Amino acid sequence: MDAMVLNKPGSPLEWLQLPERQPGTGEIRLRVTACGVCRTDLHVVDGDLPALKLPIIPGHEIVGRVDAIGAGVKGLHMGERVGVPWLGYTCGSCPYCIAGRENLCDHPLFTGYTRDGGFATATIADARYAFALGNVGDDASIAPWLCAGLIGWRSLAAAGDANKLGLYGFGAAAHIVAQIAKWQGRSVFAFTRPGDLASQEFARSLGAAWAGRSDEAPPTELDAAIIFAPVGALIPLALKAVHKGGRVVCAGIHMSDIPSFPYQILWQERQLVSVANLTRKDGDDFLRVAPQVGITTSITRYPLRKANQALADLRAGKFTGAAVLVV
Repeated sequence: MDAMVLNKPGSPLEWLQLPERQPGTGEIRLRVTACGVCRTDLHVVDGDLPALKLPIIPGHEIVGRVDAIGAGVKGLHMGERVGVPWLGYTCGSCPYCIAGRENLCDHPLFTGYTRDGGFATATIADARYAFALGNVGDDASIAPWLCAGLIGWRSLAAAGDANKLGLYGFGAAAHIVAQIAKWQGRSVFAFTRPGDLASQEFARSLGAAWAGRSDEAPPTELDAAIIFAPVGALIPLALKAVHKGGRVVCAGIHMSDIPSFPYQILWQERQLVSVANLTRKDGDDFLRVAPQVGITTSITRYPLRKANQALADLRAGKFTGAAVLVV
C-alpha cells in the first residue's frame, strides 16, 4: 500500500510504500477512494495535540470499499462502501462509555492521530466505528461528512433551538451546518477572517442571512454561535454577539489561548461550552438527515501525493468548502 506518513511534527508528510496489513478480530480493511483534509489534520501535523502516535498516517474523513473482513465482524460485507470518522475506538467499559458518552471515553483511539488513517490507498478500521454509506453520491463529496459534517451536527445540537445562529469560521464544517440550519428554518450569520470576501459570498450563496468579518457585530443579537475557527480571541466577540441567555459553542479540538474578558459579557446566563469528538449516534443521526437536506459539499480535489499541498492550501485559506484527497 502507498501512504503519506508523518514521521515528525512540523515536517512534511512522506510518500512511502508500506506492507499490506490484514484486519484483526473485529476489524475491516478498506480500499480508500477518498479522504477529506480537515483542520484537525493540521493540528496533528503541527504537533498541537498531545500523545501523538508516530509515525502516523493522518486522515479521518475516509470513504472506501471493504476488501477484507476480520473475525467476528457482523453487518458489513465485501465491497460495501463505508465511512470511517475521527472516533476510531472506545473501551466500552469506562464510566463515560457506560453512561452513553463514548465521545469522552477514557481510553479512545482516534483515526489519523492515534491509529493510522486515510491518507493512504488502504486502511484498517474497527468495524464498530465504520458507517455504511450506501451507494448514492460521489465518494469525494461525501468524505467531509465524516468529520466536518459529524462535528458540525453535534455542535448544532449543542447550540440548542437557536433561530439566529452565528457561525465563526466559514470552512468545511460551517458550510455543511449552514445548509442544515437553513433546512431547519434557522437564520445563519456567517463570520469570516477580515478581508475574506470569497467566503462571505460563499456563505450568502448557501442562504446566509448575513455575512461579514469576525471582528464586527452582526446586525441583530444572536441566539447562539458556533466557533469553528481555532482562534481563542473569537470567544469574547461571540459572547458579545449573543443575547442574554445565549450560548457560544466551541467546536474545535484545539484553539489558541482565550484572552481575558470582562465578566459582564458572560453574565446574564450566557453559556460557553465545548464539543468533544462524536458518538456513533451522532453519525447515525446525521447520515439519516443528510440526504433529506440535500447537502451540497463544495470540495477541492487533490491526488493523494499532493497531501502536503492540500494541507498548505487549507492553512492559507486558498479554497472555500473542503479539501479532499482522491485516491
